[in-house]
Amino acid sequence: MARKLIVDGVEIEVEDGTTLMHACEAVGAEIPRFCYHERLSIAGNCRMCLVEVEGSPKPIASCAMLVNDLPPNRDGSPKKIFTKSTVAKKAREGVMEFLLLNHPLDCPICDQGGECDLQDQAMAFGMGGSRYEENKRAVEDKYIGPLIKTVMTRCIHCTRCVRYMTEIAGVEELGLIGRGEDAEITTYLEKGILTEMSANAVDLCPVGALTHRPWAHNARPWELKKTESIDVMDAVGSAIRVDTRGREVMRILPRNNDAVNEEWISDKTRHVVDGLKMQRLDRPYVRRNGRLVAATWAEALDAVAQRLKSTIPARIGAIAGDLAGAEEMFALRELMTGLGVTNLDCRQAGEAFDPSAGRGGYLFNATIQGIDVADTILIVGANPRLEAPVLNSRLRRRARQPGVTVALIGEAVDLGYKYQHLGTDPSAITKILQAPAVPAEHPMIIVGSGAVSRSDGAAILGALAKAALQFGVVKDGWNGFSVLHTAAARVAGLDLGFVPGANGLTAQQMAAGGVDVLFNLGADEIDIAPGPFVIYQGSHGDRGAHRADVILPGAAYTEKSATYINTEGRAQQTVRSVFPPGEAREDWTILRAVSAEIGNPLPFDTLEQLRAKMYAAVPQLAALNTVAAADAKGIEALATKAGVMRDDRFVAPIKDFYLTNPIARASQVMAELSALRHAAAGKTLSAAE
Repeated sequence: MARKLIVDGVEIEVEDGTTLMHACEAVGAEIPRFCYHERLSIAGNCRMCLVEVEGSPKPIASCAMLVNDLPPNRDGSPKKIFTKSTVAKKAREGVMEFLLLNHPLDCPICDQGGECDLQDQAMAFGMGGSRYEENKRAVEDKYIGPLIKTVMTRCIHCTRCVRYMTEIAGVEELGLIGRGEDAEITTYLEKGILTEMSANAVDLCPVGALTHRPWAHNARPWELKKTESIDVMDAVGSAIRVDTRGREVMRILPRNNDAVNEEWISDKTRHVVDGLKMQRLDRPYVRRNGRLVAATWAEALDAVAQRLKSTIPARIGAIAGDLAGAEEMFALRELMTGLGVTNLDCRQAGEAFDPSAGRGGYLFNATIQGIDVADTILIVGANPRLEAPVLNSRLRRRARQPGVTVALIGEAVDLGYKYQHLGTDPSAITKILQAPAVPAEHPMIIVGSGAVSRSDGAAILGALAKAALQFGVVKDGWNGFSVLHTAAARVAGLDLGFVPGANGLTAQQMAAGGVDVLFNLGADEIDIAPGPFVIYQGSHGDRGAHRADVILPGAAYTEKSATYINTEGRAQQTVRSVFPPGEAREDWTILRAVSAEIGNPLPFDTLEQLRAKMYAAVPQLAALNTVAAADAKGIEALATKAGVMRDDRFVAPIKDFYLTNPIARASQVMAELSALRHAAAGKTLSAAE
């Protein structure tokens, strides 16, 4: 039912259930707020959003009152609301004066300075001074986690952090204790909060009571150059902003994208920044007399060219790693196919995905937003909390809705929400196929890497595809067959066909010694046996570089413009925020130089020319920021390939959330978080770990 209101003299019609705040904003009125946040429950703590309502004896908190709660006028005329009246202005000034009573005047040393809502709203809606002359209240700082620095004297008790931790992060340990002057925000058990998304609470804090500990006193916002980019720490493709000063990345913040990450990012995405500076490969290396020694680019390229030219194509292979962009994978594919090489693989973990069957067999077909309407969710061989924390927060929000059922086949882990544990091995899938159908309008099956990276992965994928068709997971208007990838590069690699060709070897076969020359494009999560001559191209001195015979220093994701396709098939591009260190180069330019050294140069000299060739070969890479529905025939094709499944238990693909890639393993912050997580789990670390 629509209701008419008059806001500052402008008549407006809004639906029942609309808050007064949103009704006022619909006509362009500016309503200040501290406690209200559109993604959190309404608290009504701060009272900064007060407006004058005709007939009301006192100003009303517009965030907490709905338009249908307003008593009607006796004559039936629309209710009048005033946001700029003297009453509303005096009310806000009084609230602001009250909030600032105990707030310390420490703006010059506060890390929130320049980005502080309290500063901005005090200037816009506050008084020119304060009448308070008493001693200010002081509160002890709290330890609420290794990433969050607290100055609790600044706290205005808006409880945004409490609601975020409880409702989004799923950690019910933070709360408000005491009353009046003795009220404090603290952890119930006085210990740090260990969750993969804790640092988002800092973004929500409007007053600087919570700031980022790793960034403390390092920079001011106005000193930083801001670049909009995409995260590659997982396959979700969260929208981020990279802030730099000079040639150094200072911080990473989330950007709003309702279709992907909303306004949240994981702690790893945010605080992996120091890993971009440590253990960097900034010059070429060539192994001589058993040791890697620094070399010139000419020497390194010559060593690579000599090996490639002197080896038959059947004994050459290439593996693409988890952080590789589509551009360098396309360039490497073209380089290898030009030599007649068919040993290509981007499935570093050994997943049984076959791009020839169609995209539907390896995409999160329901889309990330589709989680919001799913009513029955089955998770197989995945731990979304560690593999995709931001996506898991959506799952948690949906799981808390009435009538929504979540079930898990795999390791019984803490996901932050309740679920039915159906089993730990593929026999549970067999039982499901034999069970009667469960009525559901939007059923969803989430297939994790832990289910398809086994030797029987193809059989498991086929059985799940069969279940999807049998129980209406795939039907007209809905495709709930959803694959949750763990690597940012995986979908783009599959789309590009970076998989074994005719008689080609898989990544595991190549790493085991199936080739004589192995081109390793940032594949650091696979162990390469002694024997092959390894050409490593990457950004960090990690596992792959230690095994290499030639090292070609590449660029990290913040240092290049590259295309990534997230788990749902959404193509997005990173933007270069800084230049690679030392003599390191963008990856596609290195491959172009290798091809020229061989004598068979690739047919592009610029990034634009490369992308034109790539888009012609794979058109979906050109459709940025869109998700095209995949053909369900790919799932039907998978269902016909169901084979024999082993009885082994599913094993989670991610053992340590904080150390999943070379950048993270180079980060001191991630190492500290990993150690804390192991300590909390009661595991004693050895010196090697």
